Amino acid sequence: MLLYERVAATLRAQITRGTLRAGERLPSVRQLAQGHGVSTATAVQTYLQLEREGLAVARPRSGFFVRAATPAAPAARLPRRRAPGEVDNPALRSVMELLARSDLLPLHSATPAPDLLPRAALTGSLSRCLRRTSAAALDYAPPQGHFALRRLLAQRYAQVGAEVSAEEIVLTGGAMEAINLSLRAVTSPGDVVIVETPTYHGILQAVAAMRLKVLEVPTRPGQGIDVARLEQLLQQTAVRAAVLVPNFNNPLGSLTCDADKRALVESCDRHGTVIIEDDIYGDLAWSGQRPSPLRRWDDGSTVISCGSFSKVLAPGLRLGWVAGGQWSEVLARAKFFTTVGGNSLTQLAIADYLQRHDLERHLRRLRRTLADNGQRLHDAIARYWPAETRVSEPQGGLSLWVELPGGADSRVLFEQALNRGIGTSPGVLFSSHGDYVDCLRLSCGLVWDERMDHAMRELGKMAAASSNCPSL
Repeated sequence: MLLYERVAATLRAQITRGTLRAGERLPSVRQLAQGHGVSTATAVQTYLQLEREGLAVARPRSGFFVRAATPAAPAARLPRRRAPGEVDNPALRSVMELLARSDLLPLHSATPAPDLLPRAALTGSLSRCLRRTSAAALDYAPPQGHFALRRLLAQRYAQVGAEVSAEEIVLTGGAMEAINLSLRAVTSPGDVVIVETPTYHGILQAVAAMRLKVLEVPTRPGQGIDVARLEQLLQQTAVRAAVLVPNFNNPLGSLTCDADKRALVESCDRHGTVIIEDDIYGDLAWSGQRPSPLRRWDDGSTVISCGSFSKVLAPGLRLGWVAGGQWSEVLARAKFFTTVGGNSLTQLAIADYLQRHDLERHLRRLRRTLADNGQRLHDAIARYWPAETRVSEPQGGLSLWVELPGGADSRVLFEQALNRGIGTSPGVLFSSHGDYVDCLRLSCGLVWDERMDHAMRELGKMAAASSNCPSL
Protein backbone atom coordinates (compact mmCIF):
# COMPACT_ATOMS: atom_id res chain seq x y z
CA MET A 1 0.00 0.00 0.00
CA LEU A 2 1.35 3.41 -0.96
CA LEU A 3 1.97 5.96 1.78
CA TYR A 4 -0.88 8.30 0.77
CA GLU A 5 -3.24 5.32 0.68
CA ARG A 6 -2.36 4.48 4.30
CA VAL A 7 -3.12 8.03 5.42
CA ALA A 8 -6.35 7.98 3.38
CA ALA A 9 -7.35 4.70 5.04
CA THR A 10 -6.93 6.29 8.48
CA LEU A 11 -9.13 9.26 7.58
CA ARG A 12 -11.62 6.97 5.83
CA ALA A 13 -12.03 4.94 9.00
CA GLN A 14 -12.55 8.10 11.07
CA ILE A 15 -15.25 9.25 8.64
CA THR A 16 -16.93 5.82 8.66
CA ARG A 17 -16.97 5.68 12.48
CA GLY A 18 -18.34 9.22 12.71
CA THR A 19 -15.26 10.63 14.39
CA LEU A 20 -15.16 13.04 11.46
CA ARG A 21 -18.72 14.07 10.56
CA ALA A 22 -20.25 15.35 7.33
CA GLY A 23 -19.53 19.03 6.82
CA GLU A 24 -16.64 19.16 9.29
CA ARG A 25 -13.35 20.67 8.22
CA LEU A 26 -10.44 18.27 7.74
CA PRO A 27 -6.90 19.15 8.86
CA SER A 28 -5.04 21.49 6.55
CA VAL A 29 -2.55 19.95 4.14
CA ARG A 30 0.30 21.13 6.37
CA GLN A 31 -1.36 19.81 9.54
CA LEU A 32 -2.04 16.46 7.91
CA ALA A 33 1.56 16.19 6.71
CA GLN A 34 2.96 17.05 10.14
CA GLY A 35 0.53 14.81 12.03
CA HIS A 36 1.34 11.74 9.94
CA GLY A 37 4.97 12.51 9.31
CA VAL A 38 4.60 12.68 5.53
CA SER A 39 5.40 15.25 2.86
CA THR A 40 2.91 17.91 1.78
CA ALA A 41 2.79 16.20 -1.63
CA THR A 42 1.66 12.99 0.07
CA ALA A 43 -0.95 14.92 2.07
CA VAL A 44 -2.30 16.45 -1.14
CA GLN A 45 -2.47 12.98 -2.75
CA THR A 46 -4.38 11.76 0.31
CA TYR A 47 -7.08 14.40 -0.11
CA LEU A 48 -7.27 13.86 -3.86
CA GLN A 49 -7.89 10.16 -3.17
CA LEU A 50 -10.66 10.97 -0.68
CA GLU A 51 -12.18 13.37 -3.25
CA ARG A 52 -12.20 10.60 -5.86
CA GLU A 53 -14.02 8.39 -3.37
CA GLY A 54 -16.60 11.11 -2.69
CA LEU A 55 -15.60 11.39 0.97
CA ALA A 56 -14.01 14.85 0.88
CA VAL A 57 -14.66 18.09 -0.95
CA ALA A 58 -12.35 21.07 -1.49
CA ARG A 59 -13.74 24.54 -0.88
CA PRO A 60 -11.90 27.53 -2.35
CA ARG A 61 -9.79 29.34 0.23
CA SER A 62 -11.30 27.20 3.00
CA GLY A 63 -9.59 23.79 2.75
CA PHE A 64 -11.00 20.26 2.66
CA PHE A 65 -14.23 19.11 4.31
CA VAL A 66 -15.97 15.81 4.92
CA ARG A 67 -18.52 15.50 2.16
CA ALA A 68 -22.11 14.70 3.00
CA ALA A 69 -23.95 12.07 1.01
CA THR A 70 -25.04 13.72 -2.23
CA PRO A 71 -28.83 13.91 -2.59
CA ALA A 72 -30.30 12.46 -5.78
CA ALA A 73 -31.02 14.90 -8.60
CA PRO A 74 -34.65 15.77 -9.45
CA ALA A 75 -36.15 13.62 -12.16
CA ALA A 76 -36.92 15.24 -15.51
CA ARG A 77 -40.63 16.04 -15.77
CA LEU A 78 -42.69 16.40 -18.89
CA PRO A 79 -45.03 19.39 -18.59
CA ARG A 80 -48.72 18.87 -19.07
CA ARG A 81 -49.61 19.13 -22.73
CA ARG A 82 -51.73 22.22 -22.86
CA ALA A 83 -53.03 24.16 -25.83
CA PRO A 84 -51.54 27.64 -26.18
CA GLY A 85 -53.11 29.88 -23.58
CA GLU A 86 -52.49 32.90 -21.39
CA VAL A 87 -50.50 32.58 -18.18
CA ASP A 88 -52.87 31.50 -15.43
CA ASN A 89 -50.95 31.46 -12.16
CA PRO A 90 -52.35 33.55 -9.27
CA ALA A 91 -49.20 32.87 -7.21
CA LEU A 92 -47.26 35.31 -9.41
CA ARG A 93 -49.13 38.22 -7.81
CA SER A 94 -47.32 37.66 -4.50
CA VAL A 95 -43.79 38.03 -5.90
CA MET A 96 -43.62 41.81 -5.48
CA GLU A 97 -44.62 41.60 -1.82
CA LEU A 98 -41.93 38.98 -1.14
CA LEU A 99 -39.18 40.97 -2.89
CA ALA A 100 -40.15 44.12 -0.96
CA ARG A 101 -39.42 42.51 2.41
CA SER A 102 -36.06 43.38 3.97
CA ASP A 103 -36.52 41.43 7.20
CA LEU A 104 -35.82 37.97 5.74
CA LEU A 105 -32.75 35.85 5.22
CA PRO A 106 -33.07 36.12 1.42
CA LEU A 107 -32.75 32.51 0.30
CA HIS A 108 -35.49 33.45 -2.16
CA SER A 109 -33.41 36.08 -3.97
CA ALA A 110 -31.27 34.97 -6.94
CA THR A 111 -28.77 37.80 -6.55
CA PRO A 112 -25.29 37.86 -4.99
CA ALA A 113 -24.92 39.33 -1.51
CA PRO A 114 -23.41 42.85 -1.48
CA ASP A 115 -20.23 41.52 0.17
CA LEU A 116 -19.56 39.39 -2.92
CA LEU A 117 -19.58 42.39 -5.28
CA PRO A 118 -16.87 45.03 -5.99
CA ARG A 119 -18.53 47.84 -4.06
CA ALA A 120 -15.39 49.88 -3.41
CA ALA A 121 -14.30 49.84 -7.05
CA LEU A 122 -17.78 50.76 -8.27
CA THR A 123 -18.01 53.56 -5.71
CA GLY A 124 -14.72 54.90 -7.05
CA SER A 125 -16.02 54.81 -10.62
CA LEU A 126 -19.23 56.59 -9.67
CA SER A 127 -17.30 59.30 -7.80
CA ARG A 128 -14.87 59.81 -10.68
CA CYS A 129 -17.69 60.22 -13.20
CA LEU A 130 -19.43 62.79 -11.00
CA ARG A 131 -16.20 64.75 -10.56
CA ARG A 132 -14.82 64.59 -14.10
CA THR A 133 -17.86 64.28 -16.36
CA SER A 134 -20.66 65.69 -14.22
CA ALA A 135 -22.39 67.43 -17.16
CA ALA A 136 -22.71 64.18 -19.12
CA ALA A 137 -23.35 62.06 -16.03
CA LEU A 138 -26.33 64.19 -14.97
CA ASP A 139 -27.78 64.70 -18.45
CA TYR A 140 -30.02 62.45 -20.54
CA ALA A 141 -28.25 59.44 -22.00
CA PRO A 142 -28.67 58.82 -25.74
CA PRO A 143 -31.67 56.53 -26.39
CA GLN A 144 -29.37 53.59 -27.24
CA GLY A 145 -27.01 54.41 -24.37
CA HIS A 146 -23.48 55.78 -24.24
CA PHE A 147 -21.31 54.42 -27.03
CA ALA A 148 -18.26 53.75 -24.84
CA LEU A 149 -20.11 51.09 -22.88
CA ARG A 150 -21.78 49.62 -25.96
CA ARG A 151 -18.35 49.21 -27.55
CA LEU A 152 -17.03 47.39 -24.47
CA LEU A 153 -20.05 45.06 -24.53
CA ALA A 154 -19.45 44.28 -28.21
CA GLN A 155 -15.87 43.37 -27.32
CA ARG A 156 -17.09 40.97 -24.63
CA TYR A 157 -19.39 39.26 -27.14
CA ALA A 158 -16.42 38.82 -29.48
CA GLN A 159 -14.52 37.04 -26.71
CA VAL A 160 -17.16 34.27 -26.68
CA GLY A 161 -17.40 33.91 -30.45
CA ALA A 162 -20.47 36.07 -31.13
CA GLU A 163 -20.42 38.81 -33.75
CA VAL A 164 -22.25 41.77 -32.24
CA SER A 165 -21.69 45.40 -33.20
CA ALA A 166 -21.82 48.33 -30.81
CA GLU A 167 -24.37 49.95 -33.13
CA GLU A 168 -26.96 47.22 -32.52
CA ILE A 169 -26.77 47.31 -28.72
CA VAL A 170 -29.40 49.18 -26.72
CA LEU A 171 -28.70 49.78 -23.02
CA THR A 172 -31.63 49.11 -20.70
CA GLY A 173 -32.69 49.23 -17.07
CA GLY A 174 -31.73 45.60 -16.40
CA ALA A 175 -32.40 42.39 -18.31
CA MET A 176 -36.15 42.45 -17.65
CA GLU A 177 -36.55 45.74 -19.51
CA ALA A 178 -34.50 44.22 -22.34
CA ILE A 179 -36.85 41.21 -22.48
CA ASN A 180 -39.96 43.40 -22.29
CA LEU A 181 -38.73 45.68 -25.09
CA SER A 182 -37.89 42.62 -27.20
CA LEU A 183 -41.33 41.07 -26.72
CA ARG A 184 -42.94 44.39 -27.58
CA ALA A 185 -40.81 44.67 -30.73
CA VAL A 186 -41.61 41.24 -32.20
CA THR A 187 -45.03 40.20 -30.85
CA SER A 188 -48.65 41.34 -30.74
CA PRO A 189 -51.34 40.38 -28.18
CA GLY A 190 -52.58 36.87 -28.87
CA ASP A 191 -49.29 35.64 -30.40
CA VAL A 192 -47.90 32.35 -29.14
CA VAL A 193 -44.60 32.41 -27.25
CA ILE A 194 -42.55 29.42 -26.08
CA VAL A 195 -41.06 29.54 -22.59
CA GLU A 196 -39.13 26.92 -20.66
CA THR A 197 -40.55 25.04 -17.73
CA PRO A 198 -39.52 25.60 -15.06
CA THR A 199 -38.46 29.17 -15.82
CA TYR A 200 -37.96 32.52 -14.11
CA HIS A 201 -41.24 34.02 -12.89
CA GLY A 202 -40.33 37.46 -14.30
CA ILE A 203 -40.47 36.03 -17.83
CA LEU A 204 -43.92 34.61 -17.13
CA GLN A 205 -45.10 37.97 -15.79
CA ALA A 206 -43.80 39.81 -18.87
CA VAL A 207 -45.61 37.39 -21.19
CA ALA A 208 -48.81 37.72 -19.15
CA ALA A 209 -48.68 41.53 -19.17
CA MET A 210 -48.57 41.57 -22.98
CA ARG A 211 -51.53 39.17 -23.31
CA LEU A 212 -49.45 36.57 -25.12
CA LYS A 213 -50.23 32.85 -25.21
CA VAL A 214 -47.65 30.40 -23.93
CA LEU A 215 -46.39 26.95 -24.77
CA GLU A 216 -43.96 25.32 -22.35
CA VAL A 217 -40.89 23.35 -23.42
CA PRO A 218 -39.13 21.24 -20.76
CA THR A 219 -35.77 22.20 -19.35
CA ARG A 220 -34.15 19.09 -17.89
CA PRO A 221 -31.93 19.06 -14.79
CA GLY A 222 -28.31 18.92 -15.91
CA GLN A 223 -29.16 18.84 -19.61
CA GLY A 224 -30.94 22.05 -20.50
CA ILE A 225 -33.61 22.73 -23.09
CA ASP A 226 -35.34 19.73 -24.69
CA VAL A 227 -34.59 20.61 -28.31
CA ALA A 228 -36.54 17.65 -29.77
CA ARG A 229 -39.68 18.75 -27.93
CA LEU A 230 -39.08 22.33 -29.07
CA GLU A 231 -39.03 21.19 -32.69
CA GLN A 232 -42.29 19.28 -32.17
CA LEU A 233 -44.00 22.35 -30.77
CA LEU A 234 -42.80 24.48 -33.68
CA GLN A 235 -44.12 21.93 -36.16
CA GLN A 236 -47.54 21.83 -34.50
CA THR A 237 -48.10 25.53 -33.76
CA ALA A 238 -47.26 28.90 -35.29
CA VAL A 239 -44.94 30.37 -32.64
CA ARG A 240 -43.89 33.99 -32.92
CA ALA A 241 -41.12 34.03 -30.30
CA ALA A 242 -39.28 31.82 -27.80
CA VAL A 243 -37.90 33.30 -24.56
CA LEU A 244 -35.08 30.93 -23.60
CA VAL A 245 -32.34 30.75 -20.95
CA PRO A 246 -29.81 28.25 -22.35
CA ASN A 247 -26.97 29.23 -19.98
CA PHE A 248 -27.76 28.21 -16.39
CA ASN A 249 -31.52 28.35 -16.45
CA ASN A 250 -33.20 29.88 -13.42
CA PRO A 251 -34.19 27.88 -11.34
CA LEU A 252 -32.42 24.64 -12.39
CA GLY A 253 -28.97 26.01 -13.23
CA SER A 254 -28.87 23.72 -16.27
CA LEU A 255 -26.60 24.37 -19.25
CA THR A 256 -27.74 23.56 -22.79
CA CYS A 257 -24.84 22.04 -24.74
CA ASP A 258 -23.42 23.70 -27.86
CA ALA A 259 -24.86 21.09 -30.23
CA ASP A 260 -28.35 21.66 -28.85
CA LYS A 261 -27.89 25.44 -28.95
CA ARG A 262 -27.02 25.28 -32.63
CA ALA A 263 -29.96 22.93 -33.29
CA LEU A 264 -32.52 25.15 -31.53
CA VAL A 265 -31.29 28.25 -33.41
CA GLU A 266 -31.61 26.38 -36.70
CA SER A 267 -35.03 25.05 -35.72
CA CYS A 268 -36.40 28.47 -34.79
CA ASP A 269 -34.90 30.04 -37.92
CA ARG A 270 -36.54 27.38 -40.08
CA HIS A 271 -39.97 28.04 -38.54
CA GLY A 272 -39.71 31.84 -38.45
CA THR A 273 -39.63 32.01 -34.64
CA VAL A 274 -37.64 34.82 -33.03
CA ILE A 275 -35.47 33.76 -30.08
CA ILE A 276 -35.24 36.19 -27.17
CA GLU A 277 -32.21 34.92 -25.29
CA ASP A 278 -31.86 35.73 -21.59
CA ASP A 279 -28.11 35.33 -21.02
CA ILE A 280 -28.01 37.00 -17.62
CA TYR A 281 -26.18 34.08 -15.95
CA GLY A 282 -23.69 33.31 -18.73
CA ASP A 283 -20.75 34.84 -16.81
CA LEU A 284 -21.44 32.68 -13.75
CA ALA A 285 -20.15 29.29 -14.93
CA TRP A 286 -18.96 27.50 -11.80
CA SER A 287 -16.30 25.70 -13.86
CA GLY A 288 -14.86 29.07 -14.91
CA GLN A 289 -15.47 28.31 -18.60
CA ARG A 290 -17.91 30.91 -19.96
CA PRO A 291 -20.40 29.19 -22.32
CA SER A 292 -21.35 30.74 -25.64
CA PRO A 293 -24.58 32.70 -26.10
CA LEU A 294 -26.99 31.69 -28.85
CA ARG A 295 -25.81 34.67 -30.91
CA ARG A 296 -22.68 32.67 -31.71
CA TRP A 297 -24.79 30.65 -34.17
CA ASP A 298 -26.78 33.55 -35.58
CA ASP A 299 -26.16 36.72 -37.57
CA GLY A 300 -28.83 38.78 -35.82
CA SER A 301 -31.70 37.57 -37.99
CA THR A 302 -33.16 35.09 -35.47
CA VAL A 303 -31.67 35.77 -32.02
CA ILE A 304 -32.15 38.85 -29.83
CA SER A 305 -29.68 38.55 -26.93
CA CYS A 306 -30.38 40.16 -23.54
CA GLY A 307 -27.96 40.57 -20.65
CA SER A 308 -27.30 42.52 -17.48
CA PHE A 309 -24.67 43.48 -14.92
CA SER A 310 -27.15 42.87 -12.09
CA LYS A 311 -25.86 39.41 -11.21
CA VAL A 312 -22.15 40.19 -11.43
CA LEU A 313 -21.60 43.85 -10.42
CA ALA A 314 -24.57 45.51 -8.72
CA PRO A 315 -28.32 44.76 -8.88
CA GLY A 316 -29.24 48.28 -7.79
CA LEU A 317 -27.50 50.00 -10.69
CA ARG A 318 -30.16 48.48 -13.00
CA LEU A 319 -28.03 48.27 -16.12
CA GLY A 320 -28.73 45.74 -18.83
CA TRP A 321 -28.67 45.59 -22.59
CA VAL A 322 -30.17 44.01 -25.66
CA ALA A 323 -28.23 43.10 -28.80
CA GLY A 324 -31.09 43.42 -31.26
CA GLY A 325 -29.72 42.42 -34.64
CA GLN A 326 -32.23 43.38 -37.32
CA TRP A 327 -34.61 44.73 -34.65
CA SER A 328 -32.11 47.23 -33.22
CA GLU A 329 -33.79 50.33 -34.62
CA VAL A 330 -37.22 49.20 -33.41
CA LEU A 331 -35.78 48.46 -29.97
CA ALA A 332 -34.03 51.84 -29.77
CA ARG A 333 -37.31 53.57 -30.64
CA ALA A 334 -39.20 51.52 -28.07
CA LYS A 335 -36.61 52.44 -25.43
CA PHE A 336 -36.97 56.13 -26.33
CA PHE A 337 -40.79 56.03 -26.14
CA THR A 338 -40.60 54.22 -22.78
CA THR A 339 -37.96 56.13 -20.80
CA VAL A 340 -36.30 58.54 -23.30
CA GLY A 341 -32.92 57.15 -22.24
CA GLY A 342 -31.14 55.25 -19.54
CA ASN A 343 -29.18 56.38 -16.50
CA SER A 344 -26.12 58.30 -17.73
CA LEU A 345 -24.21 58.12 -14.45
CA THR A 346 -24.62 54.35 -14.21
CA GLN A 347 -23.56 53.78 -17.81
CA LEU A 348 -20.48 55.99 -17.57
CA ALA A 349 -19.48 54.48 -14.23
CA ILE A 350 -19.74 50.90 -15.49
CA ALA A 351 -17.67 51.84 -18.54
CA ASP A 352 -15.08 53.40 -16.23
CA TYR A 353 -15.04 50.27 -14.05
CA LEU A 354 -14.55 47.94 -17.05
CA GLN A 355 -11.69 50.07 -18.36
CA ARG A 356 -9.86 50.33 -15.02
CA HIS A 357 -10.46 46.95 -13.41
CA ASP A 358 -10.11 43.30 -14.35
CA LEU A 359 -13.69 42.06 -14.50
CA GLU A 360 -12.53 38.49 -15.08
CA ARG A 361 -10.56 38.52 -11.85
CA HIS A 362 -13.70 39.53 -9.94
CA LEU A 363 -15.74 36.90 -11.80
CA ARG A 364 -13.27 34.16 -10.89
CA ARG A 365 -13.71 34.95 -7.20
CA LEU A 366 -17.49 35.20 -7.52
CA ARG A 367 -17.78 31.92 -9.42
CA ARG A 368 -15.67 30.08 -6.84
CA THR A 369 -17.82 31.43 -4.01
CA LEU A 370 -21.08 30.48 -5.73
CA ALA A 371 -19.78 26.97 -6.47
CA ASP A 372 -18.68 26.66 -2.83
CA ASN A 373 -22.10 27.84 -1.63
CA GLY A 374 -23.82 25.35 -3.90
CA GLN A 375 -21.81 22.55 -2.32
CA ARG A 376 -22.53 23.86 1.19
CA LEU A 377 -26.26 23.87 0.43
CA HIS A 378 -25.98 20.31 -0.89
CA ASP A 379 -24.16 19.24 2.26
CA ALA A 380 -26.72 20.94 4.52
CA ILE A 381 -29.63 19.29 2.71
CA ALA A 382 -27.92 15.91 2.98
CA ARG A 383 -27.39 16.47 6.74
CA TYR A 384 -30.62 18.14 7.80
CA TRP A 385 -33.39 17.40 5.27
CA PRO A 386 -35.39 14.18 4.70
CA ALA A 387 -33.32 11.49 3.00
CA GLU A 388 -35.64 11.36 -0.02
CA THR A 389 -35.09 15.03 -0.88
CA ARG A 390 -33.76 15.51 -4.41
CA VAL A 391 -31.51 18.42 -5.41
CA SER A 392 -30.35 19.80 -8.75
CA GLU A 393 -26.66 19.83 -9.72
CA PRO A 394 -26.26 23.35 -11.12
CA GLN A 395 -23.39 24.06 -13.47
CA GLY A 396 -23.59 27.79 -12.87
CA GLY A 397 -25.84 30.67 -11.91
CA LEU A 398 -27.30 31.46 -8.51
CA SER A 399 -30.02 28.88 -7.92
CA LEU A 400 -30.50 25.45 -6.39
CA TRP A 401 -33.73 23.56 -7.21
CA VAL A 402 -35.05 21.24 -4.51
CA GLU A 403 -37.72 18.55 -4.90
CA LEU A 404 -39.43 17.70 -1.62
CA PRO A 405 -40.37 14.08 -0.81
CA GLY A 406 -43.70 12.55 0.07
CA GLY A 407 -45.93 14.95 -1.82
CA ALA A 408 -44.95 17.88 0.39
CA ASP A 409 -46.31 21.30 -0.53
CA SER A 410 -43.59 23.95 -0.87
CA ARG A 411 -46.22 26.66 -0.30
CA VAL A 412 -46.74 25.39 3.24
CA LEU A 413 -42.99 25.35 3.85
CA PHE A 414 -42.78 28.85 2.35
CA GLU A 415 -45.32 30.24 4.83
CA GLN A 416 -43.74 28.48 7.80
CA ALA A 417 -40.30 29.77 6.79
CA LEU A 418 -41.59 33.34 6.54
CA ASN A 419 -42.72 33.12 10.15
CA ARG A 420 -39.13 32.26 11.08
CA GLY A 421 -37.60 35.06 9.02
CA ILE A 422 -36.43 32.86 6.12
CA GLY A 423 -37.32 33.56 2.50
CA THR A 424 -37.75 30.73 -0.04
CA SER A 425 -39.24 30.61 -3.54
CA PRO A 426 -41.98 27.96 -3.89
CA GLY A 427 -41.93 25.98 -7.12
CA VAL A 428 -45.38 27.16 -8.22
CA LEU A 429 -43.81 30.52 -9.21
CA PHE A 430 -41.84 28.93 -12.03
CA SER A 431 -44.55 27.71 -14.40
CA SER A 432 -47.44 29.26 -16.28
CA HIS A 433 -50.10 27.29 -14.39
CA GLY A 434 -48.60 26.80 -10.91
CA ASP A 435 -46.95 23.40 -11.40
CA TYR A 436 -44.03 22.14 -9.24
CA VAL A 437 -45.97 22.34 -5.98
CA ASP A 438 -43.44 19.96 -4.37
CA CYS A 439 -40.37 22.01 -5.39
CA LEU A 440 -38.64 25.17 -4.23
CA ARG A 441 -35.69 27.33 -5.26
CA LEU A 442 -32.91 28.39 -2.93
CA SER A 443 -30.24 31.03 -3.54
CA CYS A 444 -26.51 30.27 -3.73
CA GLY A 445 -25.67 33.97 -3.57
CA LEU A 446 -25.47 34.56 0.19
CA VAL A 447 -22.37 34.65 2.37
CA TRP A 448 -22.25 31.35 4.25
CA ASP A 449 -22.29 31.75 8.05
CA GLU A 450 -23.90 30.30 11.17
CA ARG A 451 -27.19 31.98 10.34
CA MET A 452 -27.27 30.19 6.99
CA ASP A 453 -26.49 26.83 8.57
CA HIS A 454 -29.20 27.38 11.18
CA ALA A 455 -31.72 28.34 8.47
CA MET A 456 -31.00 25.18 6.49
CA ARG A 457 -31.44 23.10 9.65
CA GLU A 458 -34.79 24.77 10.35
CA LEU A 459 -35.94 24.30 6.74
CA GLY A 460 -35.02 20.63 6.99
CA LYS A 461 -37.26 20.24 10.04
CA MET A 462 -40.12 21.96 8.21
CA ALA A 463 -39.60 19.80 5.13
CA ALA A 464 -39.68 16.67 7.26
CA ALA A 465 -42.88 17.76 9.04
CA SER A 466 -44.66 18.67 5.80
CA SER A 467 -43.70 15.41 4.05
CA ASN A 468 -44.13 13.05 7.03
CA CYS A 469 -40.50 11.99 6.57
CA PRO A 470 -37.91 12.00 9.34
CA SER A 471 -35.22 14.68 9.11
CA LEU A 472 -31.59 13.63 9.29
